[in-house]
Amino acid sequence: MDDPAGALNTLNQLKSLGVQLAVDDFGTGYSSLSYLQRLPADTIKIDQSFVGAMIDDRESDTIVRSTIDLGHNLGLHVVAEGVENQAIWNRLAALGCDIAQGYFVSRPIPVEQFDSTWQASLAS
Repeated sequence: MDDPAGALNTLNQLKSLGVQLAVDDFGTGYSSLSYLQRLPADTIKIDQSFVGAMIDDRESDTIVRSTIDLGHNLGLHVVAEGVENQAIWNRLAALGCDIAQGYFVSRPIPVEQFDSTWQASLAS
């Protein structure tokens, strides 16, 4: 963030090579609507602090819903971080979120286990 123009140039070069780019932890820290407008992103990832609270906190639910709508309206994929239970999973599905990430989906596993586990799941 010390050199926003240089960083944007680098991201544009990566994008021209076919690399897909995601804005991580959207809604916190350095992420803002102005960056979202300028960055060559394909995906935004909604920070788990909003996702984890969305069932019990109306404001968090509104932020998640609005971020999903914003992402889709900008032609972006939307990932929800911190999906920890069925209730959050169901709510995100109802809101049309594209991808869920969190312990409800899977705990972290080694890549070798991922390959065999997910290939078997996809084959059935």
